[in-house]
Amino acid sequence: MLMPKKVKHRKWQKGRRRGKGIEVRGSALSFGSFGLKALESKWLTARQIEAARRAIIRYFKKGGKLWVRIFPDKPVTHKGTEVPMGGGKGSVDHYVFSIKPGRIIFELEGIKEEVAREALARASDKLPIKTKFIKK
Repeated sequence: MLMPKKVKHRKWQKGRRRGKGIEVRGSALSFGSFGLKALESKWLTARQIEAARRAIIRYFKKGGKLWVRIFPDKPVTHKGTEVPMGGGKGSVDHYVFSIKPGRIIFELEGIKEEVAREALARASDKLPIKTKFIKK
């Protein structure tokens, strides 16, 4: 699964969801001809990203190239069950990527449009957000 090798701060603060911002960075196709664009805001976990990546790879088998345009570097902590209040912050449980509408998640190159459309549709089923197929 995706996780950073080294981080400046082991535990982050949660941050506040400030309305419906639209992503400015990473909103255009840079590498491939086809892409999957997010239409909602949410935290995507490393497991969800990996499951979607595997669904794409499994569908188009050989040929074609895939770029994952996001990386989960935000740590999410979790305290154990039946731990009383207090006692500090829990240990890091998993990593997430905070996604906003307009961000490209995956890009594909070297396959036909119908195949790319179906592969990205399968990946979209693995993600907890609404997405849209885009092409150059």
